[in-house]
Amino acid sequence: MAPLTITETFILIHTPEVHWRQGGSYPRTQQQLTEGTGDRTTDASISGHCRSHCCPTTCRQLRLIALNTPQSGNMKGIRGPDYLCFEQARAAGLRGTFRAFLSSKVQDLHTIVRHSDREKPPIVNLKVRLLFDSWQSIFGESVSKMRKNVPIYSFDGRDILRDSAWPEKMVWHGSSKKGHRQTDQYCEAWRAGDQAVTGLASSLQSSHLLQQTPTSCSRACIVLCIENAMVSPSK
Repeated sequence: MAPLTITETFILIHTPEVHWRQGGSYPRTQQQLTEGTGDRTTDASISGHCRSHCCPTTCRQLRLIALNTPQSGNMKGIRGPDYLCFEQARAAGLRGTFRAFLSSKVQDLHTIVRHSDREKPPIVNLKVRLLFDSWQSIFGESVSKMRKNVPIYSFDGRDILRDSAWPEKMVWHGSSKKGHRQTDQYCEAWRAGDQAVTGLASSLQSSHLLQQTPTSCSRACIVLCIENAMVSPSK
């Protein structure tokens, strides 16, 4: 039987049980990005969280990573950014499945992560540094701020807050503070790039991911990808 194409494979990965072996030809893998940095074993925030959830080398967590380029509000619907999350994660050698951090016509943002993984696993960045205590802590009126001085990286390892490739430090989400879709504020289901149409975005500099800021869909903003189910640690 002929091997599946990337597109055919993407269609099959919407169940959390399907995981990918490390590989791919991307210039830098996750191992190379974390080698020699001490992030995996010495970061104090992960060590503190480890006491109640996991240990740094075996931690079960959900990773939050940005696409390698900013996107306008016209992303060809939710399947466009979902596919980019999948493709770039696979190219970077990451196991697990990643979905766009966006509400859509068919799904509220807060439901993207599997129900059993919303309260306990920490949310970490590409280099396994703690961003949020849990998925649930991102949502609601009294939400947690992102950890200070912990960057969000793109799949190719760039700090999106500092890198000039993202001149707009705004994160698309199209959601209420509780993670519910806002159908009049998500760039017409992520298919509109007109200046007159708006979608909700949040300033990354605020350390909150769900600020309610109407933003022109013509602007190229950050798109985040969330690992939507925990991957068992490699043995």
